[in-house]
Amino acid sequence: MADKAINYMKAIDMVAAAFLFVGGINWGLVGLFNFDLVAWVFGNMSIFSRIIYILVAISAIYDAAMWKAIQRRWECRGLFGSAENAAV
Repeated sequence: MADKAINYMKAIDMVAAAFLFVGGINWGLVGLFNFDLVAWVFGNMSIFSRIIYILVAISAIYDAAMWKAIQRRWECRGLFGSAENAAV
């Protein structure tokens, strides 16, 4: 049962990461070329583009709030591996 819950949470992590990827690419394009990819695909401030913007924001809040839990779930050891934990 715990494996199903972890797999479910990992799926949510991946969806959030995908939306953050889209948001990051979009903001990069806006900053570099003044080109809003989401608005170009879905229309300027259409209901669909607003939904994408909201999902990107929710994903950012989720990742910020759940950062430590995400690291534990994915067994991230930090930049220097287990030696980082030994120093603490």
